Amino acid sequence: MAITDWPVGERPREKLLQRGASALSDAELLAIFLRTGVAGKSAVDLSRELLQHFGSLRALLSASQKEFCGALGLGQAKYCQLQAVLEMASRHTVEALSQQSVLDSAALVKRLAKSRLSGLEHEVFAAFFLDAQHQLLNFETLFRGTLDAASVHPRELVKRALALNAGAVILAHNHPSGIAAPSASDREITRVLSEALGLLDIRVLDHIIVGSAEPFSFCEHGMI
Repeated sequence: MAITDWPVGERPREKLLQRGASALSDAELLAIFLRTGVAGKSAVDLSRELLQHFGSLRALLSASQKEFCGALGLGQAKYCQLQAVLEMASRHTVEALSQQSVLDSAALVKRLAKSRLSGLEHEVFAAFFLDAQHQLLNFETLFRGTLDAASVHPRELVKRALALNAGAVILAHNHPSGIAAPSASDREITRVLSEALGLLDIRVLDHIIVGSAEPFSFCEHGMI
């Protein structure tokens, strides 16, 4: 049955307009993005199959271009649209953070870190650079590869902090394994970077590790 034949209150678009986007299921949200289905399948039916194929909405959103475009009903045009949507959402979060104290926005900080670092197949080390009032100056990716004291160079982080006239920093990196628990290397690099920045009176407020579930916060666990 075509979506246009459904009761008005059950159609994804009408449901969103009446009750808000949070009221929709993953399949319904994806159906609105897809707009149309394929032969014999409505957009919602196709969305359900795609979610089953990828395993979750997060896996679909973080799929590589090849994986995404190879799925039924998807292609390069949809991939480009999705990347644009994700980037707009990320920039919206950055703008929201820049207008208030990061210390009052722990959920937004985690959301931004997760949106930028989740689903990557390699480790990425980034930082939130904050002013003296702890408002966001910039979020930057600094290093890629295995995270250890040799690959994360304190001088590079210090150089960027000074260039931005930052008063504080929040560190962030991802674990491609999906497990956000900190390793011994994570704890060591946090100590090394905190000491290096501390010499310049720049505080490290937190270190966030992004995995497949809720990001891990050093600050929330009393580790910084």
